[in-house]
Amino acid sequence: MQTEKKHLARERLTMVRMVGIYCSAHHERSVDGLCASCRDFLDYAELRLQKCPYGDDKPTCANCPVHCYKPARREQAREIMRYAGPRMLFRHPLLAITHKLDGFRKAGHPRELTREQRMNSRKD
Repeated sequence: MQTEKKHLARERLTMVRMVGIYCSAHHERSVDGLCASCRDFLDYAELRLQKCPYGDDKPTCANCPVHCYKPARREQAREIMRYAGPRMLFRHPLLAITHKLDGFRKAGHPRELTREQRMNSRKD
């Protein structure tokens, strides 16, 4: 893992852990650990992370000025995070604390960035 990609990788891992906590409490797990609905949501979330205009400077989704999730998926993410967020402190305390600290990261709207800044954030 490159140093520049550290935040995105941690964001991805946090999402995986949160979905896992939510799914184990609300659905029957399949062989790979997640139900089909949660696996579908996680695939969608990872795709959105890959396409994030902020790149590694990405704030947490709750503090992001760009809403890249469809409304139904945003509500699903909100439901998952409301349930799993408090439980993350006990199961994955380091991820929970770093996610909370990432919430303080400020990011300007991508349209306010210069073209060069946007292209550099995608290359990293």
